[in-house]
Amino acid sequence: MPAARLLSGPMPILAAGILWGTTGTAASFAPAGADAAAVGSAALVLGGLLLFLTTRGSLRLAVGGTPARKVRLLLGAVTVAGYPVTFYPAVSMTGVAVATVIALGSAPVFAGLLGWCLGHGRPSARWMWATGAAVAGCGALVLGPALDGSGARVDLVGVALALVAGASYAAYSLIAGRLISEGEASSPVMGVMFGGAALLVLPVVLATGPGWIATGAGLSITVYLAFFTSFLAYRLFGIGLRNTSAETATVLTLSEPAVAALLGVVVLDEYLPPLSWAGLAVLALALAVLTTSDG
Repeated sequence: MPAARLLSGPMPILAAGILWGTTGTAASFAPAGADAAAVGSAALVLGGLLLFLTTRGSLRLAVGGTPARKVRLLLGAVTVAGYPVTFYPAVSMTGVAVATVIALGSAPVFAGLLGWCLGHGRPSARWMWATGAAVAGCGALVLGPALDGSGARVDLVGVALALVAGASYAAYSLIAGRLISEGEASSPVMGVMFGGAALLVLPVVLATGPGWIATGAGLSITVYLAFFTSFLAYRLFGIGLRNTSAETATVLTLSEPAVAALLGVVVLDEYLPPLSWAGLAVLALALAVLTTSDG
């Protein structure tokens, strides 16, 4: 793959995954009274509006275009909003490990199947093998501590919500990728979708009590999550979608749990058993395969 295409395709998506991987560690420093869903929603509100307001062409795209394009953008906003309002409750119900594995591990599968149904063609054998390896590595990485004796708890409602979160992520990746492939600039597409999602999740922040944001820790964490893990990460993600299929992009962002696990070890003094380190190695190998071939 030419260097220019690599830097405008897989690499920005990997960079976005790395930024997303810092979310859990950053959120762990939120004030004790902050609701988990509210933390994620607050970051999306600020980051999504920042994306919309600082991107040239976002307003034109939001108010112009054909009715069909407006419907796609609205669906994109709904699917973006669907992730935080389902993933964070899933974490509280069934635990971080299980919810993360189900949501992030199911997203590439949903993306491949949805893409196939929408006429993108059957995924290549290389993509299927790399995806299978990445999902397996992700599962070993995140479930390692639970299988090592910490105890994983599974709640059926939480599992269902995590699956919805994975489908939401895959769906908005496909919608954004489709709009970009049709000639729309990536930045306005992400700006409109995330700006719309910001408005949709605002009631979540207000309903759970936004007082924690006014504290020093709450404000600094919200600003960090909004700028780095929402504004910057999703701008990089949009850039990457110019030359990378949504099916491959969802697999590449499995780098997120790898980064989250490493930060947990280095920053939070968490323990990773041998199974998790083996999963990390398998995941890294699968991501390396996908960054050299967008199939």
